[in-house]
Amino acid sequence: MCSKRKTCHGGPSQQEQGSPAIANEVFVIDEEVSHLTRLKSEPSERTRACLHAGKSHISTFKLLSSRESNRSGFGRFSSADCSYALRKHLPVRGPWCVDSMDCAAYISQFSSDGSLLIAGFRGGRIRFYNADKKWKIHKDINCKSLRWTVSDIALSPDQQYLAYSSLTPTVHIVNVQNALKQSHANITDIHEGLNFSAADDESSFGIFSIKFSKDGHELVVGNSNESICIYDLGANKVTERIHAHVADVNAVTFADESSDVLYSGSDDSLCKVWDRRCHKSAKPVGVLAGHLDGVTFIDSRGDGHYFISNCKDQTIKLWDIRKLSSATKDCTPKAYEWDYRWMTYPSEARFLKHSYDQSLATFRGHSVLRTLIRCYFSPMHRLSKLVF
Repeated sequence: MCSKRKTCHGGPSQQEQGSPAIANEVFVIDEEVSHLTRLKSEPSERTRACLHAGKSHISTFKLLSSRESNRSGFGRFSSADCSYALRKHLPVRGPWCVDSMDCAAYISQFSSDGSLLIAGFRGGRIRFYNADKKWKIHKDINCKSLRWTVSDIALSPDQQYLAYSSLTPTVHIVNVQNALKQSHANITDIHEGLNFSAADDESSFGIFSIKFSKDGHELVVGNSNESICIYDLGANKVTERIHAHVADVNAVTFADESSDVLYSGSDDSLCKVWDRRCHKSAKPVGVLAGHLDGVTFIDSRGDGHYFISNCKDQTIKLWDIRKLSSATKDCTPKAYEWDYRWMTYPSEARFLKHSYDQSLATFRGHSVLRTLIRCYFSPMHRLSKLVF
């Protein structure tokens, strides 16, 4: 998860070296004040006057209609109008505790239909919670052959099998729909191991990202060996290996139902697009630059065009692969030397921009610290939103 590449830039600023906790606290306070301000925002006086709304509530439909017809003469929403429209959609409740364990939760995700929440813990446990039954535990899994933590989990499209990985070359698969609530690896349940190492591998490696193909016939992984591997579950072997990046591959996923196109993201700061139908699969069909640090996660919209990526530069970016470049790009040097696992992000670096940013949009306001924070599109019927 930590980049192998060396950086040649200086460390944190003198202010942060003197008091990094204070710098981080100021940022947290600013974010909290900003959030509370949006929740209590009202439309601008210009907007209220043109709608003759007085102090009454203005619906989002009226706001949009007014903007499109330019009734205010301003031509667009003011900042106050934007905040007023958004406040209905900002979270105001929670968080609340679903479960308490004696070890840290490293990863969690919902099933595609939202009925199950799956969480992986550093203590070698994975738990399924039933969202429709007040978060009752559906399955409690004791994992096998872990190194440090469960690094990623993937649920098969039919929700029959769970694949889990660790910082080893082996992915384990377990049936999560049998009658057993407790699943102890190879004691009460079979956790089949899939070996992703090659005979000529000089050393062991860890797996950071795993995904099922849409038909459930293949698994793709990204690893610390700077490569992408594809495992054919029917043939029970690795069928493709691609040396994809110059640093850890933290994220990889299939682009759509065809499983022909892959997206990958790495600690080298680049997102790449791979087409398995090309004869020269060792080379990407395109590269997307714009991040300033290691990419931690990628989620595809499923249409073969759009995906989002989360990054240690504290941003989420939206990409359209139709705007990618076929030219090979070098990784972007870090603007500041820091380690996301135990340091705060340098405040001076928060709004730096890439000189050749190809993304469609950039989202800020969250923190990527201590672990490889994920990001997801919301379910298919509400594709316009992001969750992380």
